[in-house]
Amino acid sequence: MIPVVVVTGLSGGGKASILRALEDVGFEAVDNLPLAMIEELATKTERALAIGVDTRTRGFDAMAVRDILGRLRDDPRLAPELIFATAADDVLQRRFTETRRRHPMAPQGRVSDGIAQERGMTVPLREVADLLIDTSDLPLAELRSLVEQRFARPGEAGLVVFLVSFAYPAGLPREADLVFDARFLRNPHYDPILRRRTGLDASVGEYIAADPDYPAFLEQLRGLIRLVLPRFVQEGKKYATICVGCTGGRHRSVHLIETLAAEIRAAGWNALVTHRELARAAGRGG
Repeated sequence: MIPVVVVTGLSGGGKASILRALEDVGFEAVDNLPLAMIEELATKTERALAIGVDTRTRGFDAMAVRDILGRLRDDPRLAPELIFATAADDVLQRRFTETRRRHPMAPQGRVSDGIAQERGMTVPLREVADLLIDTSDLPLAELRSLVEQRFARPGEAGLVVFLVSFAYPAGLPREADLVFDARFLRNPHYDPILRRRTGLDASVGEYIAADPDYPAFLEQLRGLIRLVLPRFVQEGKKYATICVGCTGGRHRSVHLIETLAAEIRAAGWNALVTHRELARAAGRGG
């Protein structure tokens, strides 16, 4: 069955953050679609779908949204759920004050009046919500974790780890979170047989691994990566980029990135590899 999650609630309650979290775990997210179009979109979807609905939505009517959900539940292809995001009045008031935004229900009046009016309008949805999320004291990282635990599907959740090999003379990758320098290891460039090969070649890997300091260096990398990746997840990061550089970006860094990628995948993480200098050479036809 295809998950269809309708996200609603009070303005300032966290609806946008919930939609982003759902998007990060593989949902297609659509916000403030006219009410008349929601059912058509949901019944035609071929992938997990998250739809944001609130009092700004064209044609908003809480009972109409309930009726739409009822009809979606009758569709054997779909597994609809309703999330209602809320927060205490003083928290909502503070959020609007800090962002200097007008409340959609009181564009010319007091924020407190808009909050009260919106609470009344959305009661029918709060009453039937499958998941009520109060974000008053909920850090963003915990909100994302809550959504991930509830809605992530196998293969879609968690941190994506990008591993990049590069050459220092060509500059550091701008997206790097962690950078390691492999230039102290023995360099296959000075072996006439290995020079034209790359770190993807087993003979090059054996040459690098024969450096007496290689085992200790690799173990230190493993330990640091084992430490930081779970902490990245706790902080709500969805992407982390680990870079290893050497002089030419063809041998030592490539071999280390391949080695780390295999171990990271074996540990259950989603790892994607880029060999920057090799890719550039291929693009030049060299």
